[in-house]
Amino acid sequence: MALVLALASAVMAPTSAVANDDVLRRTADPAQQVLQTVDYANTRYSRLDRINAGNVGQLQVAWTFSTGVLRGHEGSPLVVDGVMYVHTPFPNVVYALDLDNDGRILWKYEPQQDRDVAAIMCCDLVYRGLAYAQGLVFLHQADTTLVALDAKTGAVRWKVANGDPRKGETNTATVMPVKDKLIVGIAGAEFGARGHISAYNIADGTLAWRAYSTGPDAEILLDPQKTTELGKPVGPDSSLKSWEGDQWKIGGGAPWGWFAYDPALNLVYYGSANPGTWNPSQRPGDNKWAMTIFARDADTGVARWVYQMTPHDQWDYDGVNEMILTDQPVDGRMRRLLTHFDRNGFAYTLDRATGELLVAEKFEPGVNWATGVDMDETSPTYGRPILDPKYGTEAEGEDVTYSGICPAAIGAKNQQPAAFSPQTGLFYVPGSALCMDYEPFHVDYAAGQPYVGATLTMYPAPGGEGRTGRFIAWDNVKGRVVWQVPERFSVWSGALATAGGVVFYGTLEGYLKAVDARTGKELYRFRTPSGIVGNVMTYEHRGRQYVAVLSGVGGWAGIGLAAGLADPNAGSGAKDAYAALGSYTALGGQLTVFALPGGR
Repeated sequence: MALVLALASAVMAPTSAVANDDVLRRTADPAQQVLQTVDYANTRYSRLDRINAGNVGQLQVAWTFSTGVLRGHEGSPLVVDGVMYVHTPFPNVVYALDLDNDGRILWKYEPQQDRDVAAIMCCDLVYRGLAYAQGLVFLHQADTTLVALDAKTGAVRWKVANGDPRKGETNTATVMPVKDKLIVGIAGAEFGARGHISAYNIADGTLAWRAYSTGPDAEILLDPQKTTELGKPVGPDSSLKSWEGDQWKIGGGAPWGWFAYDPALNLVYYGSANPGTWNPSQRPGDNKWAMTIFARDADTGVARWVYQMTPHDQWDYDGVNEMILTDQPVDGRMRRLLTHFDRNGFAYTLDRATGELLVAEKFEPGVNWATGVDMDETSPTYGRPILDPKYGTEAEGEDVTYSGICPAAIGAKNQQPAAFSPQTGLFYVPGSALCMDYEPFHVDYAAGQPYVGATLTMYPAPGGEGRTGRFIAWDNVKGRVVWQVPERFSVWSGALATAGGVVFYGTLEGYLKAVDARTGKELYRFRTPSGIVGNVMTYEHRGRQYVAVLSGVGGWAGIGLAAGLADPNAGSGAKDAYAALGSYTALGGQLTVFALPGGR
């Protein structure tokens, strides 16, 4: 009865009376950028074309700005009505810069956060950026405080706590305004925090709905008969039946990645993270719904469909990477597609209206933990990975080292977002080529303390001559790599595709690179002061196109350098995996803005 009442309440909740036409209007204007994802579909495609494959080689630095913070600078600036909004990693400072006056600082917002929150942030003190809607700039601080700032003055309109750091809950992700609500995630799976996605009312910051990743149907906002996985109802207590006892209460599944939204279907899409702990022997079962793609009604939060990519995760293959929404022909008819490049090394193409699985292929050739995904719709294991038991991490129990697993926990691709170009029909994917040794051990849960239960050693994948990075073009319908560019280190920068036939990305050494969208041929490179883990963006101001990127080495790949780690096992195996990085770059925090010469 509790579930029936909860779902009835959600379904009867009034839909948005005032659609967020502001965001739709501004995302339709390529001169501006109001979302980290560029658009609701998460394509990271710009229709600006003044900078193109023929002239991108002439780019010059137009101006720069120092953020004053020396940790991993993920995300990108926003540009709205001639003002650029720049964020920093913890302590999450926000600057408003006047584009008419050489980036003069219009206002600065500096949160007052407890420094202790930095100690419970996994994988560096990063923050993936701001969002804009209805005259407000939205900041989600590391301590989970959600803040709405007046875009003109920087004054706080409202703020609310989305989580509790004492339980290990923190934030690294951006937010997404959808209609009259703000969609917000949480981090903390490595501390046993129970993941949840929330919708806050933009008008006053009050909570509209919240849906957990694990637990009772009423708290996940699942309808046992109407919520489907691969076309079949999930049935009652689908999550509870997949955990032992009350383990779901510390089950992880935090949605700390990206969100997408389809206005026509009114669905929000995102992925959930690893289950807690990393030791699979301690949590028998599929551990639903960690490692899952969710499609939820934006007004009510009720899940339309789900798809669990890595049941009973044994490798920390978080499923939070971006969902990219496209309309493309499949077998002669147009389909509404969702494409997802998972940490586990598989690229998934699904029908975003129904959750039907259309393609599941390896985008990193060295993947060995699974030989493939069962695509036989009549099979009892349809949609599940076909595991290679040699590369599991629990067959011989705890305190055993399982070797040669590919990809490493850091993933064949981590959170750094891919891009899609409607001109080429290709996806442009930053990636990693690392493998790992994995040793699980027993760990007891204590609120606010690490709940990991495994140690890792990561190293370059075989056959790559010591290189650990790739930048690829991917065909999501055929499930194949079209071209690739090898890189010395993992590509930790988000890609940007443009109507000029150019794709931009950054490297851990600090290069901004531009390549031809059709061939991958390098057209331009420039060395910024620090490694790039930010996402390239472009905007237009007074008739001139600019390209901008934050540099400041960090993130999981750069944590050893950014945090000055000495222990070879520190950073969940990343310290030694990227030990050579210190020979190529140094700490920094700078925005670099590029343009063509002569005011073009």
